[in-house]
Amino acid sequence: MANTRSAEKRNRQAQKRRTRNVQVRTGLKSAVKKAREAIVQADPAAAKQAVATALRTLDKAASKGIIHKNAASRRISRLAKAAAKAAQPKSA
Repeated sequence: MANTRSAEKRNRQAQKRRTRNVQVRTGLKSAVKKAREAIVQADPAAAKQAVATALRTLDKAASKGIIHKNAASRRISRLAKAAAKAAQPKSA
């Protein structure tokens, strides 16, 4: 337990940040999941929109320090690569 007023305040601030970060991370996971599902459905318009939303969400989370910038970059790269592969016409 915190012994000083400043420590109590730091605990309150940490709790606020934690709840905010959890919400952002949950939204991030949802956006990436929707993008992956749209890619699998092979609907190019929906996939493009969902991927764009997921990339924007990843960038925002990285800029705010919620996830590491390299982790965001890696996820963006993999998502964009999967979207590009799905958009290519199938050749036999």
